[in-house]
Amino acid sequence: MANLRFGAVEEAFKKRPLEVNTPTERPEDFYGKYVFNRAKMYKYLPVDVYQKLVDVIDNGTRLDRSIANAVAQGMKKWAEEHGATHYTHWFQPLTEGTAEKHDAFIEHDGKGGMIEEFSGKLLVQQEPDASSFPNGGIRNTFEARGYSAWDPTSPVFIIEDTLCIPTIFISYTGEALDYKAPLLKSLHAVNVAATKVCHYFYPEVKQVHSNLGWEQEYFLVDEDLYFARPDLMLTGRTLMGHDSAKNQQMDDHYFGTIPERVQAFMKDLEIQALELGIPCKTRHNEVAPGQFELAPIFEECNLAVDHNMLLMSLMKKVAHKHSFRVLLHEKPFDGINGSGKHNNWSLSTDNGILLHAAGKTPSDNLRFVVFIVETLIAVYKHNGLLKASVMSATNDHRLGANEAPPAIISSFLGKQISDLLDHIEKADKDNLFNLSGKTGLQMDIPEIPELLIDNTDRNRTSPFAFTGNRFEFRAVGSEANCASSMIVLNTAVAEALENFAKRVDALTAKGEELTSAIVDIVREDIKACKPIHFDGNGYSDSWKEEASKRGLDCESSCPVCFDRYLDEDSIRMFEQMNVMKRNELEARNEVKWETYTKKIQIEARVMGDLAMNHIIPVATHYQSQLAKNVQNMVNIFGDVEGKQLSERNIKIIREIAERTNIIETGVEELVNARKHVNKIESQRERAVAYHDIIAPKMEAIRYQIDKLELVVSDELWTLPKYRELLFIR
Repeated sequence: MANLRFGAVEEAFKKRPLEVNTPTERPEDFYGKYVFNRAKMYKYLPVDVYQKLVDVIDNGTRLDRSIANAVAQGMKKWAEEHGATHYTHWFQPLTEGTAEKHDAFIEHDGKGGMIEEFSGKLLVQQEPDASSFPNGGIRNTFEARGYSAWDPTSPVFIIEDTLCIPTIFISYTGEALDYKAPLLKSLHAVNVAATKVCHYFYPEVKQVHSNLGWEQEYFLVDEDLYFARPDLMLTGRTLMGHDSAKNQQMDDHYFGTIPERVQAFMKDLEIQALELGIPCKTRHNEVAPGQFELAPIFEECNLAVDHNMLLMSLMKKVAHKHSFRVLLHEKPFDGINGSGKHNNWSLSTDNGILLHAAGKTPSDNLRFVVFIVETLIAVYKHNGLLKASVMSATNDHRLGANEAPPAIISSFLGKQISDLLDHIEKADKDNLFNLSGKTGLQMDIPEIPELLIDNTDRNRTSPFAFTGNRFEFRAVGSEANCASSMIVLNTAVAEALENFAKRVDALTAKGEELTSAIVDIVREDIKACKPIHFDGNGYSDSWKEEASKRGLDCESSCPVCFDRYLDEDSIRMFEQMNVMKRNELEARNEVKWETYTKKIQIEARVMGDLAMNHIIPVATHYQSQLAKNVQNMVNIFGDVEGKQLSERNIKIIREIAERTNIIETGVEELVNARKHVNKIESQRERAVAYHDIIAPKMEAIRYQIDKLELVVSDELWTLPKYRELLFIR
């Protein structure tokens, strides 16, 4: 294994950037090349079918199954022109990944041969085995039927030779077994509620869209080094490894020059992403060595979620091509920044009004305040649930340190917005809404033009920060499906807006003028949501104490955080907004607890294997070398002088003996503890036990292993070290 490590390092140093074939066309010409977008629909579908399909996409009308065959034929013709031979329903089960089953475009012709065919029935609906995916007990092996159903609002696309059809995934009895189905319902709920509130200001508004711009952080590790680390291969993170002497403390990696091999990977990735209609905009080095970020232009929320899931899959494929492995785990390396997926969320109308942006008129600014405050009400009322939506066994390692937000949900607004809300709360109703979008900043450098300063600063410790015309939900993990947090956020905001409208309507029904009624309710809600507003340091101990006093959810145990999904307030919200029912929420929590347990269980098994089969043998081998050296010194110089001259080696021998003994005992205790915990029948209680008992035992073992790494000879250490994993690329 020692040879494997050094061989991997040697191979990594030899690698050079791959040549990437850049399309001769400009990006706008090959953008969406493999997407059945509106231009393709118009070309390949009959006019009446095209118009009906666009009506479904734009206005949410029910799909007329009578057009399904024509749509399927148009899709098939287009796909075959691009070399497609198969099709698949592409869906997002509760595995945090995507799922697909490829079928060929062939059927029996009734004459002993075959014909190529793709019917509307195959396009619209299929029947995957629902019992083979996480379902929380909704489906059993003896009642396995489930349905995948086409989502026309997300365009189909081609990956290699397969036509991929975005779909929802539900059980035979109608419960959602995926992320897309409840996401679509939450988007409908916020559309209805927000449109109702918009009509107070803009009667012409027909729809409100939820927008999402995600920022995907990730690490790249050389593939040979990756394969020499069984923990990375099996768990996605390093279960052991001492800090590199140099990591991110010099702040020289962030926005630094992108390494050549990484640049080639990014270029290749962007070209393929653009061909799939993913509007990649930004790429750069992140703070930690080996860490990078990719961000697209914001899109409609459902499409943005699909594109992120597609991109994560594409990243893995392209990384392999460039002899990298992409690490999407939230904390693959201890002691440096983890990876998040900041979700920039906003609402906008069908006629282009950004509802979280200040306007030019008092009416516009009143609308702005309403949507800011009602978003805060939603976040405050369901702060524990919102935190639960981003919690996982992997994100658990990231939250609360190294620039990641803490596991307490609060919202940063900035001085101008904070002052505005205070003023509205305390002042009379006249002249309340004169708010500029940006202010000028003159710098005393003649070559630099006037800078436009946003009406908020930034706070990297805030989980939910207002950033000028949107909110940035920074607590989302890099490996997560964005839909998890977006389902909760959109549903909570829908509930808040619906409640706001009911109270306003109640006042106007009593004869109060509309603007006066809106201001009255806004003032009530500004006072109500004050506990969620925090512009200070989210890492400080004083904030934890203050947050608890404010009644915010301060729970840090991931399995316990999941309880918030089953609070009566949460169930009531999801049911009233027609997003999920009680049994669906209960089933999802069973999946969450089971997934948490399995991930920690796998980590524990891998750690035990590495400790006993790599670390202890290497350490004791080095110990034997030292012991032989000491014995030789004694033979040459005599007992007293030999031991005196070998004092350092004797000290190391003793340290290795003590630490390996602790490790061996710790592994034995870990195995016995797992056997005991695995007997717990309740998924929740088992997950809690893995968090409270198993995870701390693993940390104790890691501490000893990391200390051994510092004393054992480098030439014997079998696992690639942090300095190699982070800096060789």
